[in-house]
Amino acid sequence: MANNEDIFKKIIAHCKEYGFIFQSSEIYDGLSAVYDYGQNGSELKNNIKKYWWDSMTRLNDNIVGIDAAIFMHPRTWEASGHVGAFNDPLIDNKDSKKRYRADVLIEEHLEKIEAKINKEVEKAAGRFGEKFDEKMFRQTNERVSGYQQKIDTTKARFVKALENNDLADVKQLIIDEEIVCPISGTKNWTDVRQFNLMFSTQLGSVSDEASTIYLRPETAQGIFVNFLNVQKTGRMKIPFGICQIGKAFRNEIVARQFIFRMREFEQMEMQFFVKPGTEMEWYNHWKEVRMRWHKSLGMGDEKYRFHDHDKLAHYANAAADIEFNLPMGFREIEGIHSRTDFDLGNHEKFSGKKIQYFDTELNKNYVPYVVETSIGVDRMFLSVISNAYTEEIVEGTGEERVVLKIPPVLAPVKLAVLPLTKKDGLPEKAREIMDKLKFDFNCQYEEKDSIGKRYRRQDAIGTPFCVTIDHQTLEDNTVTIRYRDTMQQERIPVDKLEFIMEEKVSMKKLLRTL
Repeated sequence: MANNEDIFKKIIAHCKEYGFIFQSSEIYDGLSAVYDYGQNGSELKNNIKKYWWDSMTRLNDNIVGIDAAIFMHPRTWEASGHVGAFNDPLIDNKDSKKRYRADVLIEEHLEKIEAKINKEVEKAAGRFGEKFDEKMFRQTNERVSGYQQKIDTTKARFVKALENNDLADVKQLIIDEEIVCPISGTKNWTDVRQFNLMFSTQLGSVSDEASTIYLRPETAQGIFVNFLNVQKTGRMKIPFGICQIGKAFRNEIVARQFIFRMREFEQMEMQFFVKPGTEMEWYNHWKEVRMRWHKSLGMGDEKYRFHDHDKLAHYANAAADIEFNLPMGFREIEGIHSRTDFDLGNHEKFSGKKIQYFDTELNKNYVPYVVETSIGVDRMFLSVISNAYTEEIVEGTGEERVVLKIPPVLAPVKLAVLPLTKKDGLPEKAREIMDKLKFDFNCQYEEKDSIGKRYRRQDAIGTPFCVTIDHQTLEDNTVTIRYRDTMQQERIPVDKLEFIMEEKVSMKKLLRTL
């Protein structure tokens, strides 16, 4: 684990050094759990968003996109359940004076038990070699089954306590499991309390007349309140979807792990409206489609897994997370939820307006059911950058290089154009090549330092291709192209550059694989 923590610290430092992510308001000592995306970070983030947006709106003729306002009528959040139920169970350690989410403390405790199981499995696999039957071992080994039983009973008790809002039993579970504060090492806990996560502000010019409104804690409600607007103006027929990308805000008391849990973050959400009774079919469909989208980026199929929810949100009848193996272990990057008719039904009730769909085939009105896919842009960004960060020894030289092996289609800079020297007409030729390609690909021109140093800088920001213009270029119109991951170089005609780039970094080509 220490090794993973070290890697995570290096990734965070790398993100700052190479213009991906900065601490917000850093010159004023920063703002906790709020971050700014730098010149390379914003390019990568925009590429992630474009790949998601195009996969939703271009590949599905029954999905359209909107951009709803951050401020919404306060009744929206009463209808959605956020005013009454959008809480985190928090607990304080009296010795360290630190505050923790009770559910996270328990989940991390269970992860430690899970790690013990994995250790036993690894030891047994080493002993038995090829004959090892992992499934049988997990079922029959007393120590492993004991650990598993401990996980199951603890989880069941925890879920029951949360469902019953029995905060006293949540605290008792922490005590019974002898969970200690990571800082003080003591079990001197306060009672568990619920904290609402919404930011409130005032709307109006005079404070006495101003009304309290909230910064939205999710983007989904902007879609639900516009259901009829989109359905009627777009003449949409069920099943159909509405998607949007936008900022959301949560007053996370325990915000941590870099951009994994922030107070201001960005979501990519799609709400798919279906006929009641068909929601599980569509829920399974979108689980499969969304997992395929993630795996299409080639970051390693084994890095992903589904996690089905034990405790469902108040609006859901099925829910699963797509988790990615980050430096701190498997963590949620996307959620797929079957939200039933909770949202539209409640908005109908609270607004007093009829929010229903007339089904011409059935010749009747009904409130549609909803299947949601919700992905955190920042978490997706973290999965890409964490997976890409590579330290390796260059064969033959013994030199270490740090390279970001970002999927080429998402890379901030697609092509670096590098004149070998700053004279003899090479910069002019390099600019000519760049001017041809810059309309289709984000290119970067660089002439300072040796060619080797420039290659290293491009490796560090994840540029998949470097093109070097030398004196031979002026003679035969060929350049040297260098490939980021292999560091191999080949001589190619300038006219072939556009074809190679289109082949390797085309979002269109990747979309066709979905």
